[in-house]
Amino acid sequence: MKLTGNLLIGAQEVAGTSGSMKALDPTLNVEIEPTFAFGGIEEIDRAAQLADEAFDSYSHTSLIDRAEFLERIAEGLDVVTPELARRASLETGLPVAQLEGEAAKSALQFRQFSTVVRQGRFRQATIDRAQPERQPRARMDHRMQKIGLGPVAIFGASNFPISYSVAGGDTASALAAGCTVIVKAHNGHPGASEMMGRVIQQAVKDSGFHEGVFSLVRGGGNEIGEALVDHPLIRGVTFTGSEGGGMALFRRAQQRPDPIPVFTEMTSVNPTFVMPAALAARGGVIGDGFAERMLVTVGQACLKPAILLAIDGPGYLELKAAMISRVEAMQARTMLTPGIFTAYRKNVERQSNAGARRIAAGGEPQGAWDGQSILFEIDGARMLENPALSEEVFGPAALLVRVRDLEQLTAIAKQFRGQLSATMHIDPADHTLAARLLPLLERRTGRIVVNAFAHPQEVSYASIHGGPFPATSDSRFTSVGMTAIERFLRPVCYQGFPDDLLPEALRHSNPCGIWRLTDGELSKA
Repeated sequence: MKLTGNLLIGAQEVAGTSGSMKALDPTLNVEIEPTFAFGGIEEIDRAAQLADEAFDSYSHTSLIDRAEFLERIAEGLDVVTPELARRASLETGLPVAQLEGEAAKSALQFRQFSTVVRQGRFRQATIDRAQPERQPRARMDHRMQKIGLGPVAIFGASNFPISYSVAGGDTASALAAGCTVIVKAHNGHPGASEMMGRVIQQAVKDSGFHEGVFSLVRGGGNEIGEALVDHPLIRGVTFTGSEGGGMALFRRAQQRPDPIPVFTEMTSVNPTFVMPAALAARGGVIGDGFAERMLVTVGQACLKPAILLAIDGPGYLELKAAMISRVEAMQARTMLTPGIFTAYRKNVERQSNAGARRIAAGGEPQGAWDGQSILFEIDGARMLENPALSEEVFGPAALLVRVRDLEQLTAIAKQFRGQLSATMHIDPADHTLAARLLPLLERRTGRIVVNAFAHPQEVSYASIHGGPFPATSDSRFTSVGMTAIERFLRPVCYQGFPDDLLPEALRHSNPCGIWRLTDGELSKA
């Protein structure tokens, strides 16, 4: 696929008006062709106008037409996967095989959401039929369904350049909901972003939809992101990244004359709690598994297990030795961007200054942006004294906490802010202790894992990627899994409508053939 570096505004290629950039190969520290254009307020306004023009027709497409559109995107991703993975590897330093897996995951998400659309359950079609004879007052016919919010802006993530990017779950779920989409590509992988954007752009054309269903923009600095959030035609925003960046967008959206929702996924350390019986029985295995998952993607995963807490006792030394061995065997590897590398070095220094003791380090960096793996240890009392130790270090570093007893463990658990996930390693003899810890974790996370690790995560109907602040800005929603579609929906009630004016999902004959709640009973009637 030929890369032009242009913005994709609807069906058009636009050169941009606000400067340009080239991608960086972080492994060799050299720039890569071509030059990629930056857009500004003018391009944002054009994309938003097109998205608004397209919304009414796209949001009223049949379930079958919308599902087939999502399947076309998946098929397009299948075709470009080898080339896409190679380009993304050049721009990020991540292995090609890993990125091919990401592309397969992205295609799978579009196929999964096509099934969600065909089933129509996301509509939550609800019917309360008229009761003209009811006394003392008759009841009119009420029918409710959920519809798309409108045009939405999606900010691509840096750490998963395919599955959390232009063709990631945010885009898939927004399009499934019936929203038109403007994606702000991440500047860390502009070539991969353009490839995915072209796949979606072509699927829009092949489906016969209005060109404004999808646009891809890019920009330098904060101007283009702020313009997206500020634009009066944008009705929702998603963001994956730092807490500072996410909250800046969130606050900006709340200060609009008409505030809009911003769904952020920001920061998490995904704490792991090892109970005594499990520690004694398999401390070494747990320690090795934890360190192995921590080091995946050079520690640049939002679900990276970053802090392990274990009650001191039999098995602790074996756990610690296994973690040290795994970390020391790891060579330094290229991090995604110079900015992420610089932040990592700064945060490692912060941990040392806060009293964490470095007990293991991986191979010395060879390249300019190589991240060296680090393992820290601290006792539970110091952890309680300094809450900053529980803040995220984005990169290949982890903290081992040697806890005195269950009381100290629960005290530390209460100190954690909101998390995307939390893990317990338990044996049957630990169930009583785990039951005491469980309510604390339920209040602080969106996903609790037993006898495994937070990363990787399945994309399924039950999976959740969300949690209380600061993991996300709204713990009621998830950015991964089939219920991610709920972020982009709102309810509309149709009262007293003649049948031919009702949306298809609510008509008397149920032409969509979907499950509906009718007078409190679930059926296809």
